[in-house]
Formats: sequence, structure tokens, C-alpha cells
Amino acid sequence: MIPRHLIIGFAILLAAALGLSVYAWHMRKTVVAQPTTAVDARPLAPPVAGPSERVVLYIAHDDDGTLRGESAQIPMPSGRQQRAEELLRALLARYLDKDSPHRLGAGADIRGVYLVDPGVAVIDLNSAFADTHRSGVLVEDLTVASLIQTIAVNTPNLLKVKILVEGQERETLAGHADLSSYYDVSGVNQLATQLQPQ
Repeated sequence: MIPRHLIIGFAILLAAALGLSVYAWHMRKTVVAQPTTAVDARPLAPPVAGPSERVVLYIAHDDDGTLRGESAQIPMPSGRQQRAEELLRALLARYLDKDSPHRLGAGADIRGVYLVDPGVAVIDLNSAFADTHRSGVLVEDLTVASLIQTIAVNTPNLLKVKILVEGQERETLAGHADLSSYYDVSGVNQLATQLQPQ
């Protein structure tokens, strides 16, 4: 025979376990029913000191495979290298908007732009830029042409551009666009002209 106080204790524990199960089930339904808010994964850039200037950003448009020059007013620092970085950050900000004509992956950013005389620029992308980039010949070529044409048109005397990822050479952007060698600015300019809407 089981003592009466053990039966009562067991009944209380069973009722408590049942009550906690019902409470947990109710809380789970409440959490699932609440809409989740999107997190802005864009990197936060430091504020730029300098007067605002009108520049031309070459924006890729995936829907028709074109590259279009768009005028933009952005604050520009006085240093040549910092100006080049701000140009590309303004371009990436356009691509990271939700209504972007050429989507880039969350967290895509420019680590730095280095201007090496005579006439050489090195663009250093972060790994999120390359790792989340969509694969495809046209989409990758549009990205590369957009970066190079934007920096070349707004930075005089550039002849060649090299693209790195996390400071290292990489064979391709996402399987197609060749990043193993330097891009000739005049060749990219010809490609950008061909990609202009008719």
C-alpha cells in the first residue's frame, strides 16, 4: 500500500507538470504568431567629413543587362584615396537598398581602395561581397564593370584596377568574372559603353 502523502505529492507534481506544459504550448503559439522584423545587415560606415559633390555612379540593371550612369550628390573627403572609397561605398549603398536594380548579398562592403601611382587602383572587397554574390557571367561582369567604371570616371588618370577579396587574390568573383589579373580601364570603358541602354 502506498502512503497517502506520497499519492498527494505525486498528484501535485503531475498537476504542476501539466500546467507548465499548457503554459509552454501557449507561449510557443504566441511567439510564432508575432511577425519578425528584418534586421538591417548593411555595414555601418563612419561619417564622412567634406563638402557634398556631384558624382556619377555606374549602376548595373539586371532586368535588361545594362549599365547606366546616374548622378549622385555625396559628401566627399579631400584625400584622393578616401574619395575613391566613398564613391564605391555610395555605389554599394545603392545596391543594398531594397529597391536595388542589382542586388548584392547582406553585409557586402568595400574594405578599402588603394591608389598606387602611376594610375593603378586596388579595390579590396570583404568576403561577404564575394561569398554571397550571385553566380553568372552577366551579373558578375555587371558588378565588376560598375565598380571599375564608377571609380575610373570620378578618379582621373587611372589605367588599371585590381580587385582583391579580404586582401587576397581570388580567381573569380562567384565562378565567372576573372579577378586573377588587372583590369584595363579603357577596356572596361568600352564594355560599359556597350552595356549602355540603346
